[in-house]
Amino acid sequence: MSEYQAHKPFTRHRIPVRSHTAEVLTWGNPAHEPVLMLHGWMDVAASFQFLVDAMARDWYVIAPDQRGYGGTEPSREAAGGYWFPEYVADLEAVLDHFSPNAPMHLVGHSLGGNVCCLYAGLRPERVKRLVSLDGFGIPSTPPSKAAARYVEWLDAIKTGATLSSYETLERVADRLQKNNARLTRERALWLAAHWAEQKDDGRWHLRADPAHKLPFPTVYRLDEVISIWQRVTAPTLWLGASESDAKKWVGYSDESFVPETRDGHAPGSFASRLAAFHDIRFEVIAGAGHMLQHDQPELVAAKVEAHLAG
Repeated sequence: MSEYQAHKPFTRHRIPVRSHTAEVLTWGNPAHEPVLMLHGWMDVAASFQFLVDAMARDWYVIAPDQRGYGGTEPSREAAGGYWFPEYVADLEAVLDHFSPNAPMHLVGHSLGGNVCCLYAGLRPERVKRLVSLDGFGIPSTPPSKAAARYVEWLDAIKTGATLSSYETLERVADRLQKNNARLTRERALWLAAHWAEQKDDGRWHLRADPAHKLPFPTVYRLDEVISIWQRVTAPTLWLGASESDAKKWVGYSDESFVPETRDGHAPGSFASRLAAFHDIRFEVIAGAGHMLQHDQPELVAAKVEAHLAG
């Protein structure tokens, strides 16, 4: 089967982002309304190609490779891993570059969705509308696990982390389809060429810093995150997926969120996460897994555009 043929070509940019240089992809005319899209863990900005192609309106889409992914340099301080505060500060630097004086739409997937939601609570005046694609925070960790987390991290930084390499681009596509059985072969082959690169040894290596695989040394404090989400003023759309693993650990159903059910939820429940936002709608995309923008790009694009258009 042939490789996917992108309908809307992107342009590569190299911009200074704090202590490193970032690669940013843009689609469309800079005169059009801007939308920043932020990819997830072990992914790259080009991953939004199918979603951009499916969008009916002419947006100016801006998608950075997050630090240590794709064409963006690894963090010089990343020997011990990568942290949410750094991702948030990098996002602000990209916004400062492309839209320093006006709020912008933010669309984030998974890790990128979490970063965008945090930023929207920290700088509410800079976010026009917000979309999170299967990014609802991560499982809350009790304080009793704090010591175990530190020990796990101390052990991990001694041994380091590695990433697999592959003999051919086709094997990279095989890996992508193993990760997501819903991904078509033509899309897998297209993504493989952006997800990996061939190096001097002739093998294809993932375009990611292995340090991303190191565990966090600290526990995830959902109460702190919710306090930030409560500051979000941008109208927010959260999209889940009917076959996503996140559905299991965060506990969402296939029903849309009903605002009248905000009160009285158990701390840490999915409903309590939704209730943190003042203006939010939640929907589930049928026939999609965690990579919903790959599995159902046309449906996701329609939902995102309707939300961004207000």
